[in-house]
Amino acid sequence: MRFALALIVASLACAEPPRVTKVEPPNWWAGHSVNPVRLLVRGSGLRGATVAGELETRNVRANEAGTYLFVDVAIPLDARPGPVKLTVRTRDGGVLIPFEIVAPPAPAGRYQGVTPDDFIYLIMPDRYSDGDPTNNDPPLSRGLFNRSLKRFYHGGDFQGVINRLPYLKNLGVTAIWLTPIYDNANRSDPDKHYDGEPFTDYHGYGAIDFYGVEEHFGDLAKFRELVDTAHGLGMKVVQDQVANHTGPAHPWVDDPPLPNWFHGTAAKHLGNNGQIAAVADPYTPPGSLRAMLDGWFANILPDLNQEEPEVARYLIQNTLWWIGMTGFDAVRQDTLPYVPRTFWRDWMAAIKREHPRLNVIGETLDADPALVAFFQGGRKQADGIDTGIDTLFDFPLYFAIRGVFAGETPMRALASVLAHDHLYPDPSPLVTFVGLHDVDRFMSAKRATLERLKMAFTFVLTTRGIPLIYYGDEIAMQGGSDPDNRRDFPAPSFDSHSELQDHIARLAKLRAANDCLRRGELKNLRVDAKVYAYTRSTRACVATVVLNIGAEPVTIGAISTAPNAAEVRVQRR
Repeated sequence: MRFALALIVASLACAEPPRVTKVEPPNWWAGHSVNPVRLLVRGSGLRGATVAGELETRNVRANEAGTYLFVDVAIPLDARPGPVKLTVRTRDGGVLIPFEIVAPPAPAGRYQGVTPDDFIYLIMPDRYSDGDPTNNDPPLSRGLFNRSLKRFYHGGDFQGVINRLPYLKNLGVTAIWLTPIYDNANRSDPDKHYDGEPFTDYHGYGAIDFYGVEEHFGDLAKFRELVDTAHGLGMKVVQDQVANHTGPAHPWVDDPPLPNWFHGTAAKHLGNNGQIAAVADPYTPPGSLRAMLDGWFANILPDLNQEEPEVARYLIQNTLWWIGMTGFDAVRQDTLPYVPRTFWRDWMAAIKREHPRLNVIGETLDADPALVAFFQGGRKQADGIDTGIDTLFDFPLYFAIRGVFAGETPMRALASVLAHDHLYPDPSPLVTFVGLHDVDRFMSAKRATLERLKMAFTFVLTTRGIPLIYYGDEIAMQGGSDPDNRRDFPAPSFDSHSELQDHIARLAKLRAANDCLRRGELKNLRVDAKVYAYTRSTRACVATVVLNIGAEPVTIGAISTAPNAAEVRVQRR
């Protein structure tokens, strides 16, 4: 009897009351297309828990370790905004779940989508403009602000972007794309270096909290201010999202909500083989496909298992939460081919149910237009799946642009890529560009010149698609491979009017004023090694564009073009 009593006393002494440390999502809306909403509750002592309170709850289950709890919360249509009382109870006690119902932003002027009428400007917030020095080295940062180290935080933030919106407006920009703003790790592991240097995830692609905002940039309220200010100036906002992976320091890595939350573990996992073609190739070996879909990106970024319904639902709700909480207009989705296409189909369907106009730009970094086209939505592909993805970055055209204007590739390479437009369900919204944050800067190419860069921008701003410019390219910044291509934007350049800046602004203004340059039918006039000439036409106007990389002047019709130069003429009908 004494022994039994001792066991009971010991058991009582070890009992742990439930504890809640995080709830995802922390809030939701009445009348939303997702209802009930699935909460992921993190804490301890959650095994055997029940949840009850002011809203109906069901499907409550905890993981084996008692560190995560899944629960569905139904929100009545007439529910008023405000905190909601929900209590987690076990035999050892109870604790409140912090959760509230919020009022969504008014849809007017939000969730607009980006179209060929837009001109997108890509910003890496940390490297753009420091508008609030007080957030450069927040208390938990532990000295990660250091401009002398290429992979540490350099001080750019949301306030800096807000301050520079008039500059972007004057440049002709109509939409800004920010690299991810998720909270990232506030530490640099002293035992781990990248290319011999200590590093942080200043770029945003190593999330440790999908519902948190990187404190070096500001907070959620400041980001909403950025979106609202941009909208007030007639500019849209594109948010960068990552559904493929987390950062290595995410709490899930050591304590996953479910055993199959990731593909593998930090100690044992596949390395990603980067073979994008394996996803579209009907003859690919199973091992190659699994390494592509299940492998850890760069062999360090934990690969989320979207085939687990709880992971898929978490990611879908997270996207919808960001949209509803901020009112941005489009999503740029990272590493599109590395995620099962069935997930993109379901993810896109959920977005369109709630926000029909908002659209998605997917990243598929490959030079083959047939492979890139495989990932655009609009029709079922050979696997029977229509991803629903609205549009893609036109990497095939990018490689041709670099080869022609910064290399020795014949001019006909541009027309050759465009000749494959029939492969896409809709090529008109493909995003065209001279550079991005993942490639060397144009001006670092051996044969690059300012005149060639001007000509490249002339092409991007007059051909089909949605043109994009990477911050700093408008001032001909140089930069080699990552992180050299992510140098800080020099503050004096915001007040300058260089020849290149003025050239881009004039082209953007011309494009905005003439629908033929935005949506006109494309017809080739001349294609050879040195010259590419074409028209863009609508009922309202006809634009004629002549690009000449040769050493001799060229005359096409009434247009004479000097050597190594471009001409654009618009005739109103």
